[in-house]
Amino acid sequence: MKTDTIVLGAGIVGTSIALNLALSGAKVTLIDRRGPGEETSYGNAGLVERASIYPVAFPHDLKAITDIVLKRNPAANYHWTALPVLARWMYAYWRASSPEGILHYARTIANLLALSLAEHERLAGAAGAMHYFREGGWLKLYRTEAGLDRERSEFPLARQYGLTPREITIEESLALEPHLRPIFRGAVLWSDPHSVSSPGGVTKAYAEYFRKLGGTIVQADARALAPIPGGWRAVTKDGGVDGANAVVALGPWAPDVLRSLGLRLPLAVKRGYHMHYAAGAGASLSRPVLDEEGGYVITPVEQGIRLTTGVEFARRDAHKTPVQLNWTEPLARELFPLGPRLESEPWMGSRPAFPDMLPVVGPAPGRPGLWLAIGHQHLGFTLGPVTGRLIAEMMSGATPFTDPTPFAATRFR
Repeated sequence: MKTDTIVLGAGIVGTSIALNLALSGAKVTLIDRRGPGEETSYGNAGLVERASIYPVAFPHDLKAITDIVLKRNPAANYHWTALPVLARWMYAYWRASSPEGILHYARTIANLLALSLAEHERLAGAAGAMHYFREGGWLKLYRTEAGLDRERSEFPLARQYGLTPREITIEESLALEPHLRPIFRGAVLWSDPHSVSSPGGVTKAYAEYFRKLGGTIVQADARALAPIPGGWRAVTKDGGVDGANAVVALGPWAPDVLRSLGLRLPLAVKRGYHMHYAAGAGASLSRPVLDEEGGYVITPVEQGIRLTTGVEFARRDAHKTPVQLNWTEPLARELFPLGPRLESEPWMGSRPAFPDMLPVVGPAPGRPGLWLAIGHQHLGFTLGPVTGRLIAEMMSGATPFTDPTPFAATRFR
């Protein structure tokens, strides 16, 4: 099979790239071992996090680090056996999480975040997926005054970038979400983000629109990519797909392909879990709610109330250890009347992350015709469509809407 561009990975990032390329007139083949939006893009909290000008940084406060090391923070867990492999990456992550590093992150990511919602709306409107989207932002709750103070410290930088965080009272919080229980000291409403009732559904809708435009979707395990004269070949068990260009958008599985091509980038994973619950009798939730010090998010999705955990530092393919889910579920039940679990096993996914918390978007160094779009960390669903636009503009030779240099893979040389 021949095509103009092969896109490996049908998560929100790869699907958005394929769709943007198809909209530009290219013939595109999208390849994944599963259906679109059935891996990491399925399991997130469903936020288009327009306001994420602050990264999910590694703490520099000694008490916070101690709580993580001693496993006293429900937002973080780790496998001892993974630490030797992750130590260098985690040190680089810690260094990038300095005050100067956070300012660099904010300056760099701002241009992508600024268009994140508009690019989702552009694709969702054409794909008939706007019914998944809802306004209302998300609510962050704090159990202590110290936690609320840390959140307040983010307001000046956020407002510098045009964002509108607003501290609200317990009474105002309960007016927005009447079925929460007032066990918290304060709250902040971030109204700029939107959320969706099914991140996997949105991705599938974009994929179906891509198909209607003439795009091809191949369900195959194509972790082998090889250069051929004038392009690239994705090898599958049924043969291969040849294209002048190839885009690797495989998220946590990208190293499986890149290593065979001699490309080694400092990509690690942050694993996370979720579980769906019925809501208690008469209870409802209208937006995502973060219990910051409880280390979890609850959000209404099509399957019920989804409880999403924080991060777990482990090898990507290590066995499940959903201890954070077991820890946070009682905390969530204190806050909201959750009913029974709706699944027998928790879902687990891996968020691909570089130590500087920024994605790699652009050409692969020294590999003509090969492009990368990986490492979006906690913002894959948010940045999928805007990444698709940026890659499509770069590949077509158009002037990109923002300088792609800060996202280049060569920054790790």
